[in-house]
Formats: sequence, structure tokens, C-alpha cells
Amino acid sequence: MDLAETITPLDAGWRFGPYTSGCAALDFDDSELANVTLPHTVAALSWQDWDPDSWERRWIYRNRFDLPPAVADRRIFVDFDAAMTHAEPTLNGTALPDHLGGYLPFTREITGLVQPTGNVLAVALDSGFNLNVPPNRRAPYTSDTVDYWQPGGLYRRVWLRTEPQVFIADVFAKPMHVLDPTRRRVVVECSVDAAMVPAESARVAVDLREGSRTIATGSAHPTVTRTGRVTVSAVLDELSDIALWDLDTPNLYTVTASLIIDDAVVHERAVRIGFREATFRADGFYLNGRRVQLFGLNRHQHYPYAGMAMSDRVQRKDAEILRRELNCNMVRCSHYPQAEAFFDACDELGLLAWEEAPGWVHLGDDAWKALVVRDVGDMLRRDRNHPSIIIWGARINETEDEVELYTRTRDLAHSLDDSRPTAGAMSGRVHTPNYVQDVFAEDDYHSSIGPDGEKQPELEPPRTDRPYLISEAVGTLSGPAKQYRRTSSQRVQQGQALAHARIHNVAGADARYCGVLAWCGYDYESGAGPNIHRGVKYPGVIDLFRVPKPGAAIYQAQVDPVVRPVIAPAFYWDFGPTSPVNAVDRAMICSNLDRLELYVDDEHYATAIPDRENYPHLPYPPSFAEFGSLDGRPELRIDGYLGDRLVASRRFASDPAGDVLSLHADDKVLAADGVDATRVVFRSLDKYGAPRPYAEGTVQVMLEGPARLVGDSTFPFAETGGVGAVWIRSLPDSSGLVTVRAAHPTLGTAAVSIQLEPVRSNSTAQRCERTYSDANLD
Repeated sequence: MDLAETITPLDAGWRFGPYTSGCAALDFDDSELANVTLPHTVAALSWQDWDPDSWERRWIYRNRFDLPPAVADRRIFVDFDAAMTHAEPTLNGTALPDHLGGYLPFTREITGLVQPTGNVLAVALDSGFNLNVPPNRRAPYTSDTVDYWQPGGLYRRVWLRTEPQVFIADVFAKPMHVLDPTRRRVVVECSVDAAMVPAESARVAVDLREGSRTIATGSAHPTVTRTGRVTVSAVLDELSDIALWDLDTPNLYTVTASLIIDDAVVHERAVRIGFREATFRADGFYLNGRRVQLFGLNRHQHYPYAGMAMSDRVQRKDAEILRRELNCNMVRCSHYPQAEAFFDACDELGLLAWEEAPGWVHLGDDAWKALVVRDVGDMLRRDRNHPSIIIWGARINETEDEVELYTRTRDLAHSLDDSRPTAGAMSGRVHTPNYVQDVFAEDDYHSSIGPDGEKQPELEPPRTDRPYLISEAVGTLSGPAKQYRRTSSQRVQQGQALAHARIHNVAGADARYCGVLAWCGYDYESGAGPNIHRGVKYPGVIDLFRVPKPGAAIYQAQVDPVVRPVIAPAFYWDFGPTSPVNAVDRAMICSNLDRLELYVDDEHYATAIPDRENYPHLPYPPSFAEFGSLDGRPELRIDGYLGDRLVASRRFASDPAGDVLSLHADDKVLAADGVDATRVVFRSLDKYGAPRPYAEGTVQVMLEGPARLVGDSTFPFAETGGVGAVWIRSLPDSSGLVTVRAAHPTLGTAAVSIQLEPVRSNSTAQRCERTYSDANLD
């Protein structure tokens, strides 16, 4: 018997358009609808000025499909990774149960309704805001009462899945006592789904593997006496030869559960796990027994041009930027469950994560609260095998005390996974007497006025009755400015780096702070609040296009110099009229080196050493220099030393005469499946490759080859300070070479090529780990 699930992606060939009467019917003529490929957003979006009126209505998606061969006597399911916001699926004219909620997967069994050929799956999708579901609100509220836009669509993938009559629907593998080799074990809970009672007894065999090597085995005997679900547990022990999952060594293992009936293996399901102990205490956070200061940022999963409809590759890149470019050891996924591919990447990179249920500030009626509980359950069932996730957000962000609701969500989380604590981000301490979660998390935007007259962030003293974590800080509320755009003054942009450096230093001074997850990683589209420019919020240390700003410099420097020596100025070496560097009082240079030697026009100018007096609790404090006496257009060289050894050097040109247009693609090869995508960044650089701010002019982007440009073909540099990006997305079954060209009237031209390769026929490999919980069956 073929043990592999038959999993067929239903990405291509969708017909899409506005909802009309009868459009879900089997015989509806959809020839006039647009042909689209998932993931898909219902409205055309640029990188700014998103208009919720363009998506807040009803839509229809229709897909015609045939069953794969050899599926007789098998059960058939359709899996939706996510749909924003109220999905009403119909198969061959028969309505399936609807699903309300935009951030988590759901599954529908279509056995008995599906035909060998000529099936029509229709999804009526309501993307309105006033649906009674978190994080939305009923009328008269409008979508700008939530601090992030929610463009509608089937913005993740849809799959056709076939299974045997009895199969393993879910596997939760929980490592225990991981620091004690004599007691270390894995408790494996397997949920068996039966549409019939097997004639012979069933057994579930489990094993732990590292690559092809089997480390341990175990078994359990489910009693299947009637149809439905039954859960059994098996134990894997004698695990002394295990490498722990840690920040720098994120070792991963595979647990495979095999269902055996009448001595034949009829089904298998595998999940990936890591062995680590993550503990929040009153004196900080401990990973594998050692105290680790949590150092991270919040993340929204919005992208220019596409909303949330981006491929797994692009989602994974966000995790890579946070871990490898910004050296974060943790990310908070605000304020909703994000793409599972993002957590896969966190697992592989050693990036700790906080995942939380959808919501923002508001609590609705009893029906709304019931969906909060459902979301917490679905979130845990989907993601509890990810070792990177160390805390569950079981309380809606910045909401008032609701003891009954949040006791339910906490207890549900503990029942599904007692290996992780729960938390909820509080807006200050106004509503704290009845806080029932395990870890107290505060969005702390306190501030004071510094010696320079600018606002600077402060932190309240930590609570002492439970572990304490700063879930947000700085942003545009306690930092020196309301926006941090590349078109802002250098003083403002450097002020962002100063504010983030200060807040991490303050937290590092007191072991009772588990750490700081600052606001925020990436700029994002929103309609809420006074600090918006053309529908975009600019609190991120990274811009919408995933390019670090000067404010990110303090993060870039927090890495062992043996791994990567860093010289990252929090300023631009620019003497133009917009915001010259010599107008900055003290220029901040973020580095992990012992000293910096500064040369102006190759003449020694100054020595800069880390400011340990003002930043004693940062692993690598910034250095400072003063350039107020300089004029003209001199060049700068910064040499960095470890001890007496020169280990890094950077040069910066102030004369824009040698500036060029740079073009860079994150990936050189994509899958020709219509789903895969990669980013292409274009920016203005000086002759040494350093970024040039405040650029003018228009960039023209041209695409040649079998791919789609996700972005604007005409891009105004003046709006973004000389940097932008597009994404290149493959077309279904269209392999070949793609070339992207960019041109600027003064910076010249640049080109980059990307190869699109045919997709492997084994589609199961595209989804190595899926869970289909009772809750997801609704």
C-alpha cells in the first residue's frame, strides 16, 4: 500500500471575481472571471495608500479539479491554510460548513461528494470588517480601529488530500526532562481518525530519527471500536545521545508515527521537534539551564503589493533577516498566528518565538469570545511541535481583565501543551489585579526627556510576583519621533537606534527583566492612529521592503565579532542639503569591535571606543564621533580592531558623482509552480557600496521571462530615501530564465537573473508536516 499521503496543491486555475447571485453553483459560467493563482489577495495593492474599501466586500473563488489516480476507498479532504475572513466553501453545488476567521487553517472532508473528474470547488469569501470574529468589530466600527490592515483573499494555499479509511490525523511529540540524560524522553500523542472499525487490532509504532539514523522506538495500541477520533500515547526513552536545540545549534529531529493494522503499515505521519528547556522565572529567562537575555522585535506579516499573500520562501526570509542580520534571539508574532513557514525557519535558525491568538485591544460578545477560545486551541494544535515557540499568547493584546475568558484560554493551552507558559501583552498596568496568565508581559511606552531635549524610552520596574517580559517598547510612542522614514532627518533616524540601544541597556541592568521585544521589526500598513504617512506606519527598524534602516544598526552589531565583525553607522555619510551628517550632534557608530579608527580623506581624524559608561549592559555598546567641524565633501574610512588586529574596514563617499544603482535578488533559483517568489532590491549606493540617502528620480523596473512582477514598474526614490523592492513570482509550469532590469536617469542601469526550474512531481514533499485537528474540522 502506498503510505504517502496523496497531497495535490490546488494553487493554479482559480477563477476569481466579485460575488454575484448564483456564483457558487455548479453550472455557473465563470469564463468571465479572472484567472488567478494562490496565494492571492482580492485587491490590487501598491506599497502605500492601501484602501480597505477595495477588499471589504464579498468575493468568489472557483476551481475545477479532477481527483488523482488510485484513490478508490480513500477519504478525501480539502485543506485551507487560511482565508480572510469568512469562507463558505461549496463542492459541486453542495455547501460545506463555513469557517469564520482569517489566520488559521481549516479542513473539510469531501468524501462522498467528490467525483473522479469535473469537480468544482467554490469559495464565497466575505472580507468585510464588521464580521463578529477576532480581531474585527461589529458596526459602527470601521477597519481603522485595528492597528493593521487585513486585505482579504485566499492568501495562503489550498490542498487536496487523500487518506486511508483509518489514518493518523495528528502527532504531538513533547520532549521532557531534556537536561537529564537519564530521564530524557519524548511523550508522543497520536490521534487516530477512523471512518470504519478495522477488522484487526491496530498498533501505532513511533520512532525518533536523526536523518536516516533511528535513535529510539516505542509503540501504543489504540482501541478503535467505533468511528471517530481516539488518542494514544507512546514514550521514547533512553535518549542520552541527543544534541540540544539551542540558539546557535538548533538541532532538529524527526518523530514518525506509523499506523499498523494486521501487521501492515497503512499510514505514517512525521513531525519535527527539538530538545530544549525554555523556562521563564522571576530572575529572567533560561534556555537549557542558562540565563539568556531576550533580545528581539515584533513582526507583522504584511508585504508591499501582496498584503499577506507571500510564498513560504519569502516568509522564511523574514526570520532569516531577524536572526542573521539583526541578531535577534526572539520575535513576537504580533498580533495573530503567522505563516507556519515562518516558524519552520525559526526552528532551523535558532530564533525563539512568541505566537499569539488574533486580536487587538477589543473584546466582543460571547460568540466573539468563543472564537478566541477556538483560535487558541487551533493555534496550539497547529504549532506545538515547533521548538522555537517558547510562549503562547493566550490573552488578546492590550485588553482588559476578563477572568473567565482568560482562565479558559490559559487552561486550554495548558491542557494541549503543558510544556510552555502563557502570556498576554498588557497596555501598562491599568488592568492587572486579575491577570491569570503565567508570564506578565507589558507593552511599556514610558518615556522621559533626555539631556538633549529629546524624548527617550524608560521602563517601569518589573513585577515581582511572576516572570516579567517587555512585549513592546520604543516604537513611535516612547522614541524621539512619530515616524522613522529614510526621508526623515539624520537626527531622527539615528534617534531610533539610540532609543533601541537605551531600552535594551535598561532591561539588561536588572535580571528580573526576561528581556525586551521592541516595537518593531518591520514597517507595516495601517489606518489607525496619528502617526501614519499615506497608510503606512514607520516604527520599524526595517522598512517595508525588508531593508534595515539606520535604526537597525544597534541590532546589527550585537553579534560575536568572531562570527562577523560589524561596523554599522547609524547615520549616512552625506553632506547634501537635506540632512548633512555634520548637523548630527554626536554620530553613532554601532560595532562589536574593541576600537574604531576614523579617517577623513585618509587623514586620521579620531579614535572611537565603545561607550560602556552609558551602555554598560549591552554586549556591544555603540561608539560616538563628532563631525560638526567638517565641510566640503570629504571621504570617510572606518577601520575596526580586535585588540591590535585590523579585522574590518569600511569606506564612505560623500560626493554623489560616483553613485550607482544597485540591484540584488535574494534567490537565484525559484520553483516554476506559480507560488514561489523572491525579493529584488534596488537602491542608490555610493562608489564604495554604502547606501546613499535622499535620492531623487524615478526607477523603472522591467521584467523579461516567465514570471510575474509583484510590485510597481515605476518607483519614486524620493518617497523612500533611495531604496525599494519588488518581488518576482513564478508562473505555473513555466520554467526558464527571468531577467529583471532597473534604470534610473542619473544612477544608470542594473540587471539580475533568476532561473525558474520545474517542480518535482512528488507534491507531498512540499508539505513535510501538517496537522489536522478536531478543532480544524469545525
